[in-house]
Amino acid sequence: MTTIIDSDQHLYEPRGLWRDHADPGAHEDAIRIEDDDLGYAWVMWRDKRLGIADVQAPGETVELGERRNRRTRGEPAEYSYDEALPDDFWQAQARAERIRNMGFDAAVCFPNFGLLWERLVGESLPALLTNMGAWNRWCAMLAHDGGGAVHPVAHVTLRDLDWLDAQLAALSTAGVRLAMMAPALVDGKPLSHPDLSRAWASFVAHGITPVFHVADQPRVFDDAWYTDDGDRFVNVVESVFLWTPAALALTDLIVNGVLERHDDLRIGVVELSAMWVPQFLMMLDGGYEFTAKLNGRVPAPLSMRPSEYFRRQVRISSFSYETPARLERQAGDLFMACSDYPHSEGTLTPLDDYRAVGSEPGGDTGLFDRNAEFLLRL
Repeated sequence: MTTIIDSDQHLYEPRGLWRDHADPGAHEDAIRIEDDDLGYAWVMWRDKRLGIADVQAPGETVELGERRNRRTRGEPAEYSYDEALPDDFWQAQARAERIRNMGFDAAVCFPNFGLLWERLVGESLPALLTNMGAWNRWCAMLAHDGGGAVHPVAHVTLRDLDWLDAQLAALSTAGVRLAMMAPALVDGKPLSHPDLSRAWASFVAHGITPVFHVADQPRVFDDAWYTDDGDRFVNVVESVFLWTPAALALTDLIVNGVLERHDDLRIGVVELSAMWVPQFLMMLDGGYEFTAKLNGRVPAPLSMRPSEYFRRQVRISSFSYETPARLERQAGDLFMACSDYPHSEGTLTPLDDYRAVGSEPGGDTGLFDRNAEFLLRL
């Protein structure tokens, strides 16, 4: 029997999540959600505001912008964060019911406000590990309470490999199968660096798939390019080049032999668009083969063409408007359905959206099942 899986949903974090699940003695470094004098809830770390804690729903992108304008004008908040938060935004059993009502059997669930803080909190490695670890402990509870319908995604970094291995071991025991990580340099080292090889072995040994997802993580471009930084929720440059960090990271891992050496390492790419994949695969093979001839050598010996590693080990979420059937014809059976619920750019009617562009559950591809199952190792 086919299991229909949504590869991208989000769960809101309760106000006290990070403090309640932090290591003993680390509570001062825990992220918190705190109201300002106008009643707007903020995600806070130490004395820094990391972003407004908005409660949003599919289709409310314009409304979100207007709420930010209201605050800029000094007008009071229109709602209380706690009163506006539906049960299915953060409770596993309520989300499981929502998943079924949307026509899915299960959903991959990423953090919500966890997308806001890795780059900024990362200036302190102990604080970064504290808050990631707190979310991961909550993930273990969600995996248990979700009854197989909720697949929470852990949050990890490769900056401390002892910590990473311990986290992956605990998560695996709890039944968590996915972990979000940044497609970025690790303290100046590329992901393929020999010093990080232990990380990829740990992912494989514990049966957990690293996933690249849109988030405020270490950047691949110089900060000078981000001219609308400040109180902007999403930077224009990051939005335009959404897919670039993942493409760069995958190129590094493939051409430098990490996927060759770890043939059971699986990698997910979620909410970073999918339309780039056909051109990327062409450029990946072309660039590798051209430079091999020009330079007389390759970065690492490979037994297959670079694109074949991508097709063997990587899966990508595709929004319905990207017409995944067309992408499948161009690049292969690599794509996964997603709703991005409950984000404003997401949808409450994902299956109808896919049907409208010619993709139907139960078809010949893994769009609604096999590709997400591959990452989840089901």
